[in-house]
Amino acid sequence: MTITSGYKSAGRDDRAPEVLALEALGWALTDEKRAERLLSLTGLTPERLRHGLEDRSVQAAVLEFLANHEPDLILAADALNTTPETLVAAARELNT
Repeated sequence: MTITSGYKSAGRDDRAPEVLALEALGWALTDEKRAERLLSLTGLTPERLRHGLEDRSVQAAVLEFLANHEPDLILAADALNTTPETLVAAARELNT
């Protein structure tokens, strides 16, 4: 019997980087302190988030926020059923 973790392998997550970023944003906003830190560290405003959801730079900022704080990166990856590496790769892709 093989036991596998809940994580998908980095190469098998077929969600687009934009989708991962939006899911990560939703996850980040579920915690008030984390949401405040997101706004503070990224320089984004609630209005910019609302109106910039389709903007790749806003999406990348959300994933970079997570990538720069490993505890949140790991928690987000677990909550989104992906790997930290996948989230970091998505941030890189959104920045190109």
